[in-house]
Amino acid sequence: MASPTEDDVFEKLKQKVDPEQQAKQEAELNARLYAQQHKAQERLAELIEDNTTLPVTISSVRILNANRTRRNFLERVVDPLLSVNRDEPYTLEEAIKEIHGATDKLNRFGIFKSPISVFIDRPDPTNPTTTPTDIDVYLSALERGNYTIKTGTEAGHSEADAYINAELRNLWGGAETLNAHASLGTRTRSAYSLAFDTPILSNPDFKFQVNAFASSTLKSWASHEEVLKGGNSKFLYTTTGGQRHEIGYSGIWRQVTSLAENASPTVRADAGDNFKSSLTHTWINDKRDYPLLPSRGYITKTVSELAGWGPLKGDVAFFKSEAESQVALPFGDTGITLTAGLRGGLLYPLTLSGNSMPQPSRISDRFQLGGPTDVRGFRISGLGPHDGQDAVGGDVYAAGGASLLFPLPRVGKETPLRLQAFINGGRLLALKGKDKEVQMDTAAVQSNMKKSLSSLKEGLPSCAAGFGIVYAHPIARFEINFSLPLVMRAAEQSRKGLSFGVGVEFL
Repeated sequence: MASPTEDDVFEKLKQKVDPEQQAKQEAELNARLYAQQHKAQERLAELIEDNTTLPVTISSVRILNANRTRRNFLERVVDPLLSVNRDEPYTLEEAIKEIHGATDKLNRFGIFKSPISVFIDRPDPTNPTTTPTDIDVYLSALERGNYTIKTGTEAGHSEADAYINAELRNLWGGAETLNAHASLGTRTRSAYSLAFDTPILSNPDFKFQVNAFASSTLKSWASHEEVLKGGNSKFLYTTTGGQRHEIGYSGIWRQVTSLAENASPTVRADAGDNFKSSLTHTWINDKRDYPLLPSRGYITKTVSELAGWGPLKGDVAFFKSEAESQVALPFGDTGITLTAGLRGGLLYPLTLSGNSMPQPSRISDRFQLGGPTDVRGFRISGLGPHDGQDAVGGDVYAAGGASLLFPLPRVGKETPLRLQAFINGGRLLALKGKDKEVQMDTAAVQSNMKKSLSSLKEGLPSCAAGFGIVYAHPIARFEINFSLPLVMRAAEQSRKGLSFGVGVEFL
């Protein structure tokens, strides 16, 4: 006796009037359909596995539901799939791999809902131009909404703010994005930005970005407020190995203002306006499995900036470079992880166009060290040179730390909660000879920079140890720690006891 068809089942369902019975039969039908689809997928997988070397020809690629996206934008992504545009023929395995690559590209534009469905079918057999090896590819790419608006509040180390963020997507059908952000807070009193970015030649790994921004930040650790207004433009590139590069130019008008009555002479000397014109390069190679709470992998990162040199002009001239590395090592499958990281940087004064002597660094450009997201156990900017109560920053630094993270009892390793035991420390130094009244020439700067770098190794670094609780939220990492300073230098400001930190990068 032949088994009933799906149409027969639907017809029988229509004849039933008992709602409970109807619901039961619908559930049975859904289960049957799911089982049939699952078997079909298994048969397809077996077919592909048994015919990986079968020659095929991709005769057409159709993208469905992408109604607001430009045709020529999509063609640059899918045209390389067509066999007519290839020198070498496909095998079935190669074709599926290339289709997967094109689908992944579409996903990374951020304008389509995930996942993008892929269907492979035979062409119309009545078409005389087709061959038995031809296949048609269909990609169902449902577009995301035109815009997203978010509002909320954030709390971090000694700061809280409220924000609104609006994002417009796929403005002209080429995955263009316009992002507007505004926030008001206790430390960053106001911040406004408008950013536009677009992929270049339909390549999600190669983007151009331009930003305009304005902000006002209270820097209580240095008795002043810093106002920034300016913009930057960047080219962003991701290699096939996942390494990210950013090359950009920025022009920023900066103002050190609203000085406190007890502001130090160092801060007062840098008060007023200046303009920074600089080129920047950032390189990131991140191989961690989960950056906010890694259980394995490593990251290496460098950030370099050249300001005021030659045609860049501006009021400040320097070369600034930072390097960072971190590694995460798991202890088997226990959920226990050891993370260790190192950071370092230098600020090298250069000569402005028209001047004969290198420019001394300003407080807006110097490094700051200390706080719940880098060297725990110290106040924000608590390490390094101070003038009275003001942290005035340094020109060279080195910092490192290690943390042992393990699951909470009865909670399990699958949750984003961890207990943490840590030790961290660092040194932040001003350029040697900078405090002398005689301005240094180029040779003196070079000699004193070498002395400053050597001084990083003199004596024990300022350091602290402690323990706490870590929670990795999808957008940020939260820590509550108890810290005990172990080594501290004169004028540095420690923080013994509990502290709260939130951020996306931790030492």
